[in-house]
Amino acid sequence: MPEDQLKLVVIIASDVDADRLIKRLVQRGCPATKLGGVGGFLRRGNATILSGVPAADVESVVEIVRAECHARSEFVPVQTLPFLGEGAAFADPLEVCVGGAILFVLSVERFEKT
Repeated sequence: MPEDQLKLVVIIASDVDADRLIKRLVQRGCPATKLGGVGGFLRRGNATILSGVPAADVESVVEIVRAECHARSEFVPVQTLPFLGEGAAFADPLEVCVGGAILFVLSVERFEKT
C-alpha cells in the first residue's frame, strides 16, 4: 500500500464529544466535516465526522478519537426508553453506557476537490 494513499475516516460520536473532537482534528491539520443525526438505543444526538487523511495519518486520528471520546455510564429514566412501554412508569432509572465512538477507515479510490 503506498504511503500517500488517501483514507476516509468515518467517526460516529455523541454530540457531547463531537465539537471537541473536531477542534482537535483541525488543530492536527486533519480536515473534518460534521453531519448531525439521531439514533441508537437511546435516540440521542450524534455526529458523523468525515475526515480524509493520508494512510500514514490514520493512527494519529485514531489516537485523537480515543483521547476525546470516552464511554461513560449514565442513569436514564426508564420511561424514556423506546422499548419498555407504559409498564415501566414506576421503575428505577436504568444505568446505560453512553458516549465513546465508532470508527471506520475506508480506502479512497478517487478524490477530487473542485
